[in-house]
Amino acid sequence: MAETPAAAAVGAAGVAVAADRVGLGWRAELAPAILANLDRIDLVEVIAEDFDPRCRADVAGLRTLSAEVPVVLHGVSMGLATAAGAAPAPIERMARLVEKVRPAAWSEHLALVRAGGTEIGHLAAPPRTDATMAGTIANLERARRAVGASPLVENIATLIAPPASRIDEAAWIGEIAAGARVDLLLDLHNLYANAVNFGDDPFDLLARMPVEQVRMVHLSGGVIVTEPASGTRRLLDDHLHDPPAAVLALLEMLAQRAPHPLDLIIERAADRIRSTRARPRTATPDRRKRACPRFWSRRRQRRCIRAGKSAGADLHRSQAACSVSGCAGQERAARRYRNRRRCAPRAH
Repeated sequence: MAETPAAAAVGAAGVAVAADRVGLGWRAELAPAILANLDRIDLVEVIAEDFDPRCRADVAGLRTLSAEVPVVLHGVSMGLATAAGAAPAPIERMARLVEKVRPAAWSEHLALVRAGGTEIGHLAAPPRTDATMAGTIANLERARRAVGASPLVENIATLIAPPASRIDEAAWIGEIAAGARVDLLLDLHNLYANAVNFGDDPFDLLARMPVEQVRMVHLSGGVIVTEPASGTRRLLDDHLHDPPAAVLALLEMLAQRAPHPLDLIIERAADRIRSTRARPRTATPDRRKRACPRFWSRRRQRRCIRAGKSAGADLHRSQAACSVSGCAGQERAARRYRNRRRCAPRAH
């Protein structure tokens, strides 16, 4: 079968990898630091749903970023892990974004996000049954055909044991990976949280995972929460805390067992970034100024000048960051502030 341009772009990046790489999840609050330290960052992961493939500013920002550092598009809305067919709209959206941006790779969760046409607003663990396994494999094949390349699939954390499951998490993921012929994005804190919440040994769980198919790793942290009625304690994966020592030990174990280089993405939620970083107040309470990409560009330029850097190339990056951080993009911002310019969608 002839290889599509998207597959060529994604595949070429995979072939070129010769060593472990370390990257960050893109957050608007981290944009200046990421752009100022690209020589120390191997790749950047961005949430695909934050970008509109019809929006010229979003696409241009992502293209500029991907010209500086390999970009991974990370999906959160497909809901591939279901016995029913996955919704076509999120798959088609990802296909358009991959075609226009040509990322190093793309990924999605093994999760249920809707049922009966209703969005649940959460990445939920589906029942681990033969029906959901067959449906997930079919959905992954449908996504591969639409996008032109297979996704890396990610394990998710859950506070509730999936009902009616006939096999455990490691076996379920292994059978899907083998049946769909896909590689894995292994979130080590998700794995650890599920082991803690349901009384498993996380190291035994990792040992039973198909580590030969793990190509990318997520590293994050969480917090213990208590259910008010029963007093049951669970580990919640929240991306707001440092990875615990056990997760770092799991990473070391994985590194020893994986037969090929790994890409490691450090995840940090924006709330944590805001709370740990002092930010000077602007002279005006007008939030529109602080949200305006043009205002951010000027601030960034002044920083570069004060630091004694050449503002030219750095400002070019900053303007790209404005579009990328606009993942919220100009289209949503325009609805919030009427005097903001609307990003005009373009027909395909």
